[in-house]
Amino acid sequence: MKDQDRGIRIKRNICIVLGIICLLLFAFWIILKEFAVSTVYVEGNRHYSAAEIRRMVESGWFGDNSIMLSLKYSNKSITNIPFIERMDVSVEDRNTIRITVYEKALAGYIRYLDRYMYFDKDGIVVESASVPTVGLPMVTGLKFDHLVMYEPLPVEDRSIFQTILNVTKILGKYEIETDRIFFNENAEMTLYFGNVRAQMGKDRLLEEKIQQLKAILPSLEGKSGVLEMANYESDSTNITFQSD
Repeated sequence: MKDQDRGIRIKRNICIVLGIICLLLFAFWIILKEFAVSTVYVEGNRHYSAAEIRRMVESGWFGDNSIMLSLKYSNKSITNIPFIERMDVSVEDRNTIRITVYEKALAGYIRYLDRYMYFDKDGIVVESASVPTVGLPMVTGLKFDHLVMYEPLPVEDRSIFQTILNVTKILGKYEIETDRIFFNENAEMTLYFGNVRAQMGKDRLLEEKIQQLKAILPSLEGKSGVLEMANYESDSTNITFQSD
């Protein structure tokens, strides 16, 4: 009789345990289903696409679950990603997250030993890549004899990096993309647009020149030659184009 009662208790305990496991599995399934991320807003990204940013954030176990993401990134930014200072993740509702990307303030890049070396406004080399990035200009004409990561490019006139940052910002403001920026030995600047070379001269009246450039470039599409803007003045239209 005792053995029979013991067997009944064991079976009852097994049923209870199995019931609890089933309830936990059901609850887990509900959490996975109801809190699955379906909408992702990505802002501030330029170097990486929104899809690439999302894959970075949702990597790991249950990476597409808003509860897991909330626990994982609560009061914590994502760092140590090339070209990115940090990324912040916020859960807006159970199916929606917002990823805010803070990219490093890059001024441009140079080609060095088959690599693309990116530098900031102070000329410090902060990133290296095998392919160029969209939206930043390649800079040529700078003179230096060596390069060290996380140190300034050893050029004679360090103020040239502020000029590069200025022209990059203004070009972005007017939605103009240049193939590359060239500086001669006198720090005079030339912007390349296909076969059109816009000689901008020194870093003076730069925004006015680029504003004029915005209006002129469509008429030069398919042409080859030099657009002379170095002597541009606010009170005159001293701009000429010399075909090759």
